[in-house]
Parts: sequence; C-alpha cells; structure tokens
Amino acid sequence: MAILDAYSELRGSLDGNVYLDEPMNRRTSYQIGGPVSLFVECASVHDLQVCLTVAAAEQMPWAVIGRGSNLLVHDQGWRGMVLTLTGQFKEIVLGEVDGATVPLVAGSGVILANLVQTAFKNGFSGFEFAVGIPGTLGGALVMNAGTSTEGIGAIVASLTVYRPEVGLLRVQGYELPWEYRCSGITPGDIIVEAELLAKPSNVAQIQGRMEALLGRRKATQPLNKPSAGSVFRNPPGDSAGAIIEGLGFKGYRVGGAEVSSKHANFIVNNGSATAADVLAIIREIRHRVKEEYGTELQTEVQFIGFEETKTTN
Repeated sequence: MAILDAYSELRGSLDGNVYLDEPMNRRTSYQIGGPVSLFVECASVHDLQVCLTVAAAEQMPWAVIGRGSNLLVHDQGWRGMVLTLTGQFKEIVLGEVDGATVPLVAGSGVILANLVQTAFKNGFSGFEFAVGIPGTLGGALVMNAGTSTEGIGAIVASLTVYRPEVGLLRVQGYELPWEYRCSGITPGDIIVEAELLAKPSNVAQIQGRMEALLGRRKATQPLNKPSAGSVFRNPPGDSAGAIIEGLGFKGYRVGGAEVSSKHANFIVNNGSATAADVLAIIREIRHRVKEEYGTELQTEVQFIGFEETKTTN
C-alpha cells in the first residue's frame, strides 16, 4: 500500500482529519520541522484502531504527539505517520466526592492548561504544580511532568491505554514506577484517558499557589521565544541548567538557535532556527559536559526523523 493509498483509505474511514505531507513547523512549539507523510487527528478509539492497522499493513513507523511542546522534527521531515488525539480524547468529567478526593476523568488530548483551570474553577487542588506547563495531559503523563519535587504521577488513580493488536487496557496508578521524567508506561501503549484524584480545597489558596508558580516560571524561563522547554533531564542530585551555565553556554548560538540567556537548559528559536541548528547545540553541550564532568546528559526533548534517536510513541 503506497502512502497515497493509505491517505485515501484513512480519509474515508476516520472520524477525525488526515493530512498528507503536513509541515511540522506549524505543529510544534519550536516552529521547526519538515513534512511528515501522514498527520492524523484521531477523534476516537476507532480512529486509533484504523490508523494502526493501516500503519502495520504498510510497515509504516508511527508516533503519537500532543501539541509538540517537547519535540524536535528533522528539517527534511519523516516518512511516517504522526497521530494526535482530539475529539473524545479532549473531554473532562468530574465525579462525585468520595471521601477526601474527587475522581476527575480526562482524555489524554486535553490541554494541560485547561485541566488546571477546570480543577481550579471547581475548587480542586492537586494540579497547581502544572500551571504554565505546555502540552497535553497525555504527554505530561508519559513524561511524569511536574516540578523538581512534584510529578503528575502522584495524582493518578488509573490510566486507560490502547495497546496495538490488543485493545483497551486499564492500568492502576500504583502499578507504575513514576520515576523522574518517566512513567514506566509499556513502550507502544497509547494513553487515552486518565482518572486523576482531585482534593476539594480553598479557591483563594489554590489561586495563590498557582500565581506564585506561574510567576516563578515567567521569571526564570524564556517563555517569549519558541522552544521545546527543558532540553536535558537533570542528572541525579544536580541541575542540568546549572551545569550548562557553569560551562559558559548561555548565549551560545548556532544559526538561528541559541542557548537562552535566561535559563541555560532552554534552547530557543530566534526566528530562523533549523532542527540541525538545535541538534548541533545539543551535541556540543553533551560533549562538553561529558568531557568536563564525565556526565552523559539525557534529553527530555523527543525526536522525530533522526537516525540517531528513537521516537517515543
């Protein structure tokens, strides 16, 4: 089956939309990236089933993304299928009070900022740490997003995942390790929904904490320029940003990409950056850190279209 045949089959079979040769510079927060063969907005579990069946028949690689907020796509794009979750995956349902908590069920396509605001407006705490974090709930869950002391895994009661060739499965939150920037989700599983535990609380206190955290992010992170957030994971007991800053990388440039002068663990797009520019900086930083400290920095940023890296589904 050729890509055009796959495109035609998907167009006639999906609840969501499918795009051919979709430029990824308009699908990522970096505003960088060439076209992917097929970009699919999956609006239902049925859409996921159809897309993965077609991908398997074509032996086409695939990846699931949220809003592309921690993603770098090759300048030449990728001959693969990129899926993003919309439609029924963007729903939020509040349950009844059960003891000291309230179950909040949300699809993995929900924008994280919308989830935080929904909890706040209904007087529920537990989500304040996520204020200002871009992307979707699904991406936050996969990466156990949060601060240096809090991660979203702490409020997960259960996850519903779609496993190719198997179907929907329920995973209890306690069954996962929830390590730093890692949920432990089985590779290839797609999170479609999460049951989160919200706690009724004082709205003024929730607002105060949210404002403090957002103010801190605005003061320390270059939110006014396109980026993919923190590039590197913190090594155990240390700060990647502090290490990189200590080596004098703030302001370091390659082409249109630059290590932020505000936070050394951010590589920003000054308006003309290419994926090659960003990758060159990543390689140089990793080389210098390894040379000076013997530490191999690991990236938080995910990659699509690069031979030396693997795509996280």
